[in-house]
Amino acid sequence: MHYLHGRKIVCFIGLVVSLSTSFAQRSIELNLPDHDEKLYYFGIILGFNSSHYNITHHPNFLSRDTVRVVESQNSGRIHLGIMANLQLTHHLDLRCYPLNLIFSEKKFGYTQKFPNAQTSTYEKQNVESIVMSFPVQVRLKSDRINNFRVYTLAGWKYDFDLASNSGARNTDNMVKVNKTDYGVEGGIGFQFFFPYFILSPEIKFSYGLSNVHSRDESLRYSNVIDRMNSRMILFSLHFEGGGAGR
Repeated sequence: MHYLHGRKIVCFIGLVVSLSTSFAQRSIELNLPDHDEKLYYFGIILGFNSSHYNITHHPNFLSRDTVRVVESQNSGRIHLGIMANLQLTHHLDLRCYPLNLIFSEKKFGYTQKFPNAQTSTYEKQNVESIVMSFPVQVRLKSDRINNFRVYTLAGWKYDFDLASNSGARNTDNMVKVNKTDYGVEGGIGFQFFFPYFILSPEIKFSYGLSNVHSRDESLRYSNVIDRMNSRMILFSLHFEGGGAGR
């Protein structure tokens, strides 16, 4: 699964680099020539994400007589948002997201040691998430080449899960997930300048640092897990536009 994701990332970057080379060589007349003089501007984000949990087994995992293997599988969903960008210099920006809504689904696979009439040898559990994410990022931009530019970014994020089930009582064998998370992000993107807007394809890696597992000893699929840390890859299209000058 990670090998397939690696191939997708390499293909994505290779395609964008090929398009950018052609775009930069073909474009002569500068679009939005005064864009770098704007103090701030805004954008709309549409994208696709793939996510899973990095799972750490509980110390008593081997002594349990219920589950032999626990694994988290990658699953894809969409995300959308609004971006605000403050241009500190011609090469350095500060970005934040007043609205950033991420839909995701985490899939768990359990191999049972002793399945009974109610359970099979392999059981699946799905946990839906609707996350309000609040990233703050620093973006380092290259010099503009005609109507093209490349950039890298890094930052910090705080997440609030609107669909968290941590307070649910009727959970049966579900895995409970906490409402809040925080972590770090990093990525790379490309700006294509058109006459009326900027299109920025971007790939970003997100690493959750907090343990989002709300462990419940009474739940068979929860008591074998100690920590869960979120991992996500986000492919986004930024449509950047109007703002104000310095």
